[in-house]
Amino acid sequence: MQITKEKQNKMFEVLKGVLGFSNVMQTPRVEKVVISTGVGKLKDKKKFELITDRLSKITGQKPSARPAKKSIASFKVREGDTSGYQVTLRGARMHDFLDKLIHIALPRTRDFRGISPNSIDEMGNLTIGVKEHTIFPETSDEDLRDVFGMSITLVTSVEDKETAKAFLTELGIPFKKEE
Repeated sequence: MQITKEKQNKMFEVLKGVLGFSNVMQTPRVEKVVISTGVGKLKDKKKFELITDRLSKITGQKPSARPAKKSIASFKVREGDTSGYQVTLRGARMHDFLDKLIHIALPRTRDFRGISPNSIDEMGNLTIGVKEHTIFPETSDEDLRDVFGMSITLVTSVEDKETAKAFLTELGIPFKKEE
């Protein structure tokens, strides 16, 4: 799904009419995609390995462990314990992941009716919560007892919510139909 010059020019023409752009360089773009998952109360090293293995298969990049910033006794968390994993994608890997997310993974989601437009924040970024990592074709479906969820954030160069919705719709993100 590499955005070629032709696709960028086509996107510019559409967004020019909607948003009133006067220059091709004003066309918004996706700057990065951040995939993160928490490990919760897991203390088993094999589960950590499973999560890192699945995330690396899904994204094509090794995830980095995110340590806890503070010790919290009531949650039995010590400072420095792994609390989650995160992957930041840019460039070609980002575009490949977006293509896979939009055309393969989201349609495989159970009872999928589109992404809520309220998922776009005030700075123009879209955050999608995925309950099961098994919607991606790289993960094997035989180990259904070890299913984990993840958060996918698309960071864009857009400044506001309305422009972001128009841009992401043009990019191919399936939003819910407004009633």
